[in-house]
Amino acid sequence: MKIAALLRGIEMTTRPIQPESRTALERRWEQLPEHAKTPGQLLGRAAVGCEGTHGVFPKCNLTCSPCYHSADANKVRIDGAHTLKGVTEQMEYLRSIRGPRAHAQLIGGEVSLLPARDHAAALLAMRANGREPMSMTHGDFDYQYLLDVVLDEDGKPRFDRVSFAAHFDSLMRGRRGAVRPRDEAELNPFRAKFADMFTTLKRDHGIRSYIAHNMTVTPSNLDQVTDVARAVMEMPYDMLSFQPAAYIGDDRRWSGGFDTVSIDAVWSRIEAAAGHPIPWQGTQFGDVRCNRTAITVNAGTRSTALLDPEDPRDLAARDRALAHFGGMIFGDTPAWIVAVKVLRALLAHPGDVPFLASFALRLMRRAGGLRAVASAALHRRLSFRTFVVHNFMDAADVAPAWALMKQGVASDDPKIKETQERLGACMYTMSHPETGELVPACVQHSVLDPGENVGLRKMLPIRVLPQPPADGDLASTHAATDSAGSRTRKG
Repeated sequence: MKIAALLRGIEMTTRPIQPESRTALERRWEQLPEHAKTPGQLLGRAAVGCEGTHGVFPKCNLTCSPCYHSADANKVRIDGAHTLKGVTEQMEYLRSIRGPRAHAQLIGGEVSLLPARDHAAALLAMRANGREPMSMTHGDFDYQYLLDVVLDEDGKPRFDRVSFAAHFDSLMRGRRGAVRPRDEAELNPFRAKFADMFTTLKRDHGIRSYIAHNMTVTPSNLDQVTDVARAVMEMPYDMLSFQPAAYIGDDRRWSGGFDTVSIDAVWSRIEAAAGHPIPWQGTQFGDVRCNRTAITVNAGTRSTALLDPEDPRDLAARDRALAHFGGMIFGDTPAWIVAVKVLRALLAHPGDVPFLASFALRLMRRAGGLRAVASAALHRRLSFRTFVVHNFMDAADVAPAWALMKQGVASDDPKIKETQERLGACMYTMSHPETGELVPACVQHSVLDPGENVGLRKMLPIRVLPQPPADGDLASTHAATDSAGSRTRKG
């Protein structure tokens, strides 16, 4: 009996796609609006989409224009116990509804305002529920804080791999050393310093990382996107993500002209930085009006797109990969199990082999040939980089669209109808276990955050001084009013 149970366990563990994953994917596909069910759609075929936390630490210590947080966000105290409770409940609900594996963002206000131990505990809670967490930050913290998150009290790694996304742009105010940056170039040393922390982490402690660079784009910095992308591509970032600004959140920080920055205008500037086309049309995450995503392969100084949507052979390989490998879990999985999963999938679909092999050969030729790719791999200069543009929607459109969707009503207004279509195909979800809802991020920020933060302000009020500090001592004011969210600067 024990041997039979062991064999059954091995069979299930090495099954290419777990039954629970398949069920979650099928459910996600059925939920998509018809216009999004395209051959290149990844939602419901390769992934359920990304996830994020909300209401767990809304406070931030920088000011940005625009800011997607409601006006009450900075009036809520940082509280580790509240954060851990909220993260755990939200992740448990996502695990129950969306299956055993997904990428999730630990996001709210500024994650580094959390005490390091609470930050680490939140990441562990996310991993315990099958989530691959990414900590979202403005990047203005010291290396010691990172060490305090990833190492335990004995100096041993809590994690073998971590993911962080740092947001840098000239619209942010209050960064140490660049309080009011004059342009994007002024921030390049800070971008490099952030990335270098993770290179040092790998060298000194063996902890691998995946790091992303985020940037909000408005008319004031649109023409600097090319220079930013070019500079960041020389740094060890794995992802470059750009977000055209939208009218969401704190309207005190809005300015005119956000809607003049199009998703196409941003993408063209990324391609200018790369020096070659980066076609996104071969794959789709949700609605193409919301997201553009593409991966490049970098072999030394040579870069090329992973997928050529103009080549029908590449599309055929894509279709077979999605049909037979989509939903396969690789993260946090031992290499031998991954190898067996792939082998079983290929044995079940031997016709895939020539399609996938010819795709690999074409990709190597585009990357400079077998010798160049092999040399880059040997010298650890072979890498993949993801480019993303997220195009958020204005609160004035999201609110009425969502209200009608909750009533099951499709709007006749062209703009609201488009918003409903995009919300229905959203790839970025937040959970509300208390109501049993999964909501798109635009809905969270546009509709739910204001009321949620009012409630949090009452639950976690910032401490009020019994009397004003003498002589206008602002340092004393800050220490007393927000001691729970303060950080000790080390290193």
